Amino acid sequence: MDSVKKQMLEKAATKIRLGIVESTHSAKAGHPGGSLSIADLLSYLYFEKMNIDPKNPKKPDRDRFVLSKGHAAPALYSALAHRGFFPVEDLLTLRKVGSILQGHPDMKNIPGVDMSSGSLGQGISCAVGMALSAKHYNEKYRVYTVLGDGECEEGQVWEAAMFAANKKLSNLTAFVDFNGLQIDGSVDEVNSPMPLDEKFKAFGWNVIVIDAHDFDQIEAAVQTAEKETEKPTAIIMKSVKGKGVSFMENNCSWHGKAPNDEQCEIAVNELKAML
Repeated sequence: MDSVKKQMLEKAATKIRLGIVESTHSAKAGHPGGSLSIADLLSYLYFEKMNIDPKNPKKPDRDRFVLSKGHAAPALYSALAHRGFFPVEDLLTLRKVGSILQGHPDMKNIPGVDMSSGSLGQGISCAVGMALSAKHYNEKYRVYTVLGDGECEEGQVWEAAMFAANKKLSNLTAFVDFNGLQIDGSVDEVNSPMPLDEKFKAFGWNVIVIDAHDFDQIEAAVQTAEKETEKPTAIIMKSVKGKGVSFMENNCSWHGKAPNDEQCEIAVNELKAML
């Protein structure tokens, strides 16, 4: 990846992170930790890779994106806003009465959201259905979904994985946000689904392991997935929960709470220093 493109994506990711911090602070609720950890991926998908059009969110040939870990909605909303699907100012209405920006993605009211999600394990099943439809009707769009590592403790994830491999859904790419933490502590302590790479391989998937915060690795992995013709691809992203905000990084207590005024100011200043 050339340096100009990388700088553009880094800047977009930082803006996405600012939106996450400011929106959860405004709402006094939300899930900043696991939202911050996927900001780099969303920057790449929404500002570089996906075939989408903010002026025509429902265009039939668009690539589809499903946020299976729906509690990371602040990240998706921020990416959509900065990509032009709705005003950035609307991020401050997160979870407020009358706002379209609910605590979890709502496909009926939010431009750019392809699937409502939130009940863990179900999003990947929806993504599998979209990919199957594309194959059936010989459509060229690709389907991307993001799961949490803790979400992979859900049995439905593996039913979907088995089905996707059986149907040879090579147009499906699943990213696993492997930050090692979930709401109650470390994934290892709660109910470890490891080794994720070997399990996806056993279920018949093409598997790639990357650094979630390295744009070169993200791009290379996505390009490899596009060349696969027989299998769905799982990209296991080793990430840092709370990435970009010093006091949130690798701290599971930031899974589901919002920063207060002082914390928000510190986080915003840290992030703006990166722009």
